[in-house]
Order: sequence, then C-alpha cells, then structure tokens
Amino acid sequence: MRFRLYAAFAVFAALAAAPALAQQQITVFAATSLKNSLDDANAAFTKAGGPKVTASYAASSALAKQIEAGAPADVFISADLKWMDYVAGKMLIKPDSRVNLLGNKLVLIAPKESKLADVKIEKGFDIAKLAGDDRIAVADTKAVPAGLYAKAALENLGAWTAAEPKLAQAENVRATLAFVARGETPLGIVYETDAKIEPKVKIVGYFPIGSYPPVTYPAAETASSKNAAAGKYLGFLRTPAAKAIFEKYGFSFLVPPKAS
Repeated sequence: MRFRLYAAFAVFAALAAAPALAQQQITVFAATSLKNSLDDANAAFTKAGGPKVTASYAASSALAKQIEAGAPADVFISADLKWMDYVAGKMLIKPDSRVNLLGNKLVLIAPKESKLADVKIEKGFDIAKLAGDDRIAVADTKAVPAGLYAKAALENLGAWTAAEPKLAQAENVRATLAFVARGETPLGIVYETDAKIEPKVKIVGYFPIGSYPPVTYPAAETASSKNAAAGKYLGFLRTPAAKAIFEKYGFSFLVPPKAS
C-alpha cells in the first residue's frame, strides 16, 4: 500500500513538473543560413546549463509571417533588417531585446568541378553572359533576404535586366545552394557561410562590399514569449563562446562579446 502511494506521488510530481520543463524549453525561429552554426551554438547553450533549444529554420520572410499569424516562438533571428522591422512594426518583438548580432557576405558559386575561377565582379559585370544558355540560382528576389541582397547587387552592378530572365528562384538560400550542388545550375548567389558548408560547390567570386546593403542578422525576443530563459539565451549568443562558433562558420560578429 505504501509503495502504491509513493508511486502515485512520483507520477503526480512528474506531471506537475512537466509544464515547468516545457516552459523552460526555448523555441527559436531562425533564418535558414544559420542552421549549422546555430545548431552548434544551441548545443553549447544547453551544455552550459541552459534549457533545450528547438530551432525552426526557414526564410526570414516566411518566419516573420508565421510569427504574425501567431506561431509560438520565443526568439526570432532574421537574415536582414527588413523582416525584423516588419515584426517590430506589428509590435511582435520586445524592442529592448533587439540586437544586430551577425554579418555575412554575398558570393558567386559554381559546382566544385566547374572550370570557372576568380571571377571579377564589378560595374558592368555580365552574369547573364557568364551563365550562357543556363540558369542562375538565387533565393526569391521579392521576399527572401538572400534574394533581396542579390537583386540589389545585380542592380547596382548593372546586371539585373539581363540576368532576371535567367534566374532560377528558390524558396530560401539553402535551396539555392542545393541547385548548384546538384549541378542543376552552373552559377548561384548565396552567402559566404553557405558556400563554406557545402563541399560540392566553390566560391568563384565575391560581390563588392557596397554593391548591396550590409548583410545583417538581427535577433530579438518575441512579444508573446513568457519564457524567462529567452533573455538568457539571447545573452548567451553574445558571449565569447558563441562568437567563436559563429566565426568558425564564417560569420562576422557585430556586437562586443560579453559574459552571459
């Protein structure tokens, strides 16, 4: 009888603790290009004593719309300022928590076996001619940050009009990367960090700094989050430990690192 009482008490205690544990788990909506680095950072955060982090990766535009529709997220990390400004304008983030965390670069890639190398990208650059009769992989140029940056660069360089009909537009930057990795297109425009994690592609050129807006990844806690651990998580992303992880993948760290 006493054993049954103890067993019943243990079950009751476990059930009572479940909501608290669930509350501590952090849900992060993050730009697709962050996947490898952020997975490592999330694991380091949990190993350092933080709660488990569940990350959902997609184009920043899609994630912003999901947050607007009421999807439960504690933290949003966008690949550009536009979509963070969008959710901020809808009062869907906590303004005081917002920080411009990371930077990146825009590059031209080709399949690993391509004969292309050291492409000089400057004013008058004719990417359409370089592609020949083939297509150029790029993220959606109307909504996805990587595509918006690419369009800005091509317009600035005078290459947009000829290039637009040849674009193979993808739902996010990792899908763009996959087009080139599979050899479906001979060229693609992605972030430097994406190119570095895919062994089947190579960087053949860098878009000049100033030809597109600085690639910036802002992070913020959502207004709907009631998770006390979300602030600690954002704090961890600013630590030297997180900085080392992001820089290993090729991101630039835009904030002074500080202890969590």
